[in-house]
Amino acid sequence: MRVFHPLFVLCLAAAACATLASAQGVGSSTAASRVAGRGIDPANMDTTCKACQDFYRYANGGWLDRNPIPPDRSAWSAYDEVGDRTTATLHAILREAAQAAPGTLEAKLGTFFSACMDSARTDAEGAGPIAGELQRLTGIRDRGALAAELGRLARQGTSVPFELYSTPDDRDVSRTVAGMWQDGISLPTREYYLRDDSASRAMRDAFRRHVARMFVLAGAAEPAAEADAARVLELETALARASMAPVEMRDPAALYHKLSFAEVQRLTPHLDWAEYLRAAGISAPAEVIVAQPNFMREVDRLLAEAPTEQWSALLRWRALNDVAAYLGSALSDADFRFGTLFSGAAARAPRWRRCVGSTSSALGPALGRLYGERVFTPAARARAQEMIDNLRAVLRERVAGLEWMGPATRAEALRKVEGFQARLGYPDRIPDYAPLEIRPGTFMSAVRAARAFAVARNWARIGKPTDATEWNTVPQRVSGSYDAQRNTLTYPAAKFQPPFFDPEADDAVNYGALGSTIGHEISHGLDDEGRQYDAAGNLRDWWTPEDAARFKTRTDLMVAQYDGFVAVDTVHVNGRLTLGENLADLGGVTLSYYALQRSLRGKPRPLIDGLTPEQRFFISWAQNWRANTRDAYARTAARTDPHAPPRWRVIGPLSNLPEFARAFACHPGDPMVRSDSVRVEVW
Repeated sequence: MRVFHPLFVLCLAAAACATLASAQGVGSSTAASRVAGRGIDPANMDTTCKACQDFYRYANGGWLDRNPIPPDRSAWSAYDEVGDRTTATLHAILREAAQAAPGTLEAKLGTFFSACMDSARTDAEGAGPIAGELQRLTGIRDRGALAAELGRLARQGTSVPFELYSTPDDRDVSRTVAGMWQDGISLPTREYYLRDDSASRAMRDAFRRHVARMFVLAGAAEPAAEADAARVLELETALARASMAPVEMRDPAALYHKLSFAEVQRLTPHLDWAEYLRAAGISAPAEVIVAQPNFMREVDRLLAEAPTEQWSALLRWRALNDVAAYLGSALSDADFRFGTLFSGAAARAPRWRRCVGSTSSALGPALGRLYGERVFTPAARARAQEMIDNLRAVLRERVAGLEWMGPATRAEALRKVEGFQARLGYPDRIPDYAPLEIRPGTFMSAVRAARAFAVARNWARIGKPTDATEWNTVPQRVSGSYDAQRNTLTYPAAKFQPPFFDPEADDAVNYGALGSTIGHEISHGLDDEGRQYDAAGNLRDWWTPEDAARFKTRTDLMVAQYDGFVAVDTVHVNGRLTLGENLADLGGVTLSYYALQRSLRGKPRPLIDGLTPEQRFFISWAQNWRANTRDAYARTAARTDPHAPPRWRVIGPLSNLPEFARAFACHPGDPMVRSDSVRVEVW
């Protein structure tokens, strides 16, 4: 029997919320406090809703009411607001780059963007740029030719049922080796293929009809397209059965199977690796980390047993589906319409916005360098570094004082804290793009060149020492990241914008927004996945069995909490899938709260807009996650996204924090207060 916490009895609209008690500190504004209070706009709040009842609504209700979702979006959030500003800056950079001198990096960016913007040419070409590829793959009749086609498609960046790529060796991250990963399905997760409920059956039928429609638009006769679509669905369903589920893939130890290349050949005896490698243009790697061996066994079985007509249909579908968004409007519009089943969006984004996104995706580090140099300031770097220093000091103190962790595990944890590194803004160097040729002409030729360049660069790392300085994200991404293999946080330039960072705002606002999200990334180093890596980034069990059991007891409480939250309709949050992000949210806001206290030592603590620094801190955190979301997207995210829905990213962690309850004078029994018996405290 599920026992519902009072959090489910939350106020759902401003009319249902009573006026805040004076103890919660909302007062009148003054001109001086308005200037000092930059970073929190009271108009974004709903102060008719009690903070202790529903803090998400209290902090964000005004904004939620004023910000409907634009037709071309699946959601509208603080991240989308910042993303739009970032996209506008990237657009300006690319328009300037289109006028750059030939041969320069800027010219390559400008040429790619300009080719994308030439919609008249793209529409006139229709499916032409992919016609030769589809014709070649239609002609597959010899099972022995499959390996060469898989290698050729992989070399040009087309997704085939498995991905070969470079990765630091989890057990020795100083070395980069080959990795192999499942990549066999088109729908978001395996459950769409395997569930027998009416919604899943309807989705599979819609997918089959969509594949047939795309084949027809690409030039196939309707009867042949219908038959090929059925073949694609059948083969992808077989691959889905063998695929690991998202929750299963959260355990890095379960994904580490290092095999010699001879062992890989024995695992997949029906895949002619000599032909695959020849067509891919690479040498046989000495060893391969196969993430999902059972999946590769099924690929091998299907290579031996599935009819060649079925494989031909699947590879044609992959070749077409991978580039549909870049082709003429008939195909790209059909591709968009099918995607709306998962996104809920009602209209396509303007072409210029799509072209900025395509250029950023294809040439991210190059465009990101220009963006970072333009927007990231030394003052922002200094402010962020000060926050990081305070966050590290707080984490060090808290780990040293943990009553549930023994001395041996604590010593290793502290080594990891000390070894943590931060990268801010944009990297000192980017890849050498000299070998990449982007010539004026059809957009597909630019896409193919950029994809092949990226694949070749990725494969070239295999067998070499790991580049410990390389970034795992780009400066224009509005999100931080943590790399467990390098024990490194990366915080891109794009994140240094209001509401996430405001150089004119007080510390409470910046620690609540930027500090908590930096703390979130730091906390990933000690979440259920990150804790399995040591200070050097190697996958190694450095926990005593007793401490690991105590950690699991605490995290199981969090899983149960989030399992009880409703994502949309009757669909619940998956507490196991979202565990790492939920732990990082709780850890990040906790660390940043105490880092704020360090920053305020010896400083004045004025009320601003009637709010204490602590109250402003928690409001700033909550305003990170303000978002209106379409139901279709929320359903997809509940199955696929390791992050909880925005509402629960606020309510979940804060309801576990006595510091929050003190700041807003909440009492036991209030919906925003967890009882001690179920409250989660890890770091």
